[in-house]
Amino acid sequence: MYIKQRTLAEPVQFNGKGLHSGKTVKLVIKPAPPNFGIKFQRVDLPGKPMISSHFNKVIDTSLATVIGENGYIVSTIEHLMASLSGLSIDNAVAELDDYEVPIMDGSAAVFTETITSAGVVEQNAPRLYFVITAPIALEKDGKAVSIKPGAGRTISCTIKFDHPAIREQKYTLELTDSTFVREIGSARTFGFYQEIEYLRRYGLGKGGSLDNAVVLDKDGIMNEGGLRFPDEFVRHKILDSIGDFSLLGMPILGHIELYKSGHNFNHEFLKEFFKQKKAWKTSPVDTEMNS
Repeated sequence: MYIKQRTLAEPVQFNGKGLHSGKTVKLVIKPAPPNFGIKFQRVDLPGKPMISSHFNKVIDTSLATVIGENGYIVSTIEHLMASLSGLSIDNAVAELDDYEVPIMDGSAAVFTETITSAGVVEQNAPRLYFVITAPIALEKDGKAVSIKPGAGRTISCTIKFDHPAIREQKYTLELTDSTFVREIGSARTFGFYQEIEYLRRYGLGKGGSLDNAVVLDKDGIMNEGGLRFPDEFVRHKILDSIGDFSLLGMPILGHIELYKSGHNFNHEFLKEFFKQKKAWKTSPVDTEMNS
């Protein structure tokens, strides 16, 4: 946990394909001043409009997290948002020359490694946190998300899939910069071969391949190199959730627990979170802990 806000030491650039559009996209992430937050800018559009990465800007969560405002969108922001949150970066502007963030290798690793190499700097402004003071829970259709008081940033996740390579997986992470990089950042998105074929028939998933996703057929994993972790699937779900929860605008001090949740249900929980204003407060922290 950091006492002061942080931003990038210098701009970084990425070039890659959009997962669903298949278009080549240029992404440049630049430092931003204190209290700016994380914002996306469409430099390909007239006026170069900018949009905040806040949960109330989310317009779709069916296949990826999509934010939109005034008729323009930015799609598939979750891995980049997870990387920025995992590295405790509070302020940055992400410039795009198309509507979809590049998928890179299907994880947050490329973003994380490049940003870490460029460096992160402390800013002269206090970093505020959502401090959880009472439990909040949402449960529906066999899915559940809850959060309870805790001294650090903890995430527990359980997933269940009727597939021999996944079945039930559980993982708990004490989130710091180093644990994100070591345990979560390189976990790739995953999908099932039959679903990918379905998406392509409808003009989606054009940029997806074995180079940027773990793909499963009915028998097992199709990627020649196999998995990066034995439980890469649940680790990636935690990566996604870090990106989703970053849309609250400030980090959470508490213990998040997820059960069979995804982008859509995480977003439903964020709306519930803001309804339960008596269950949290915003506050700086007195001591720094970020190893």
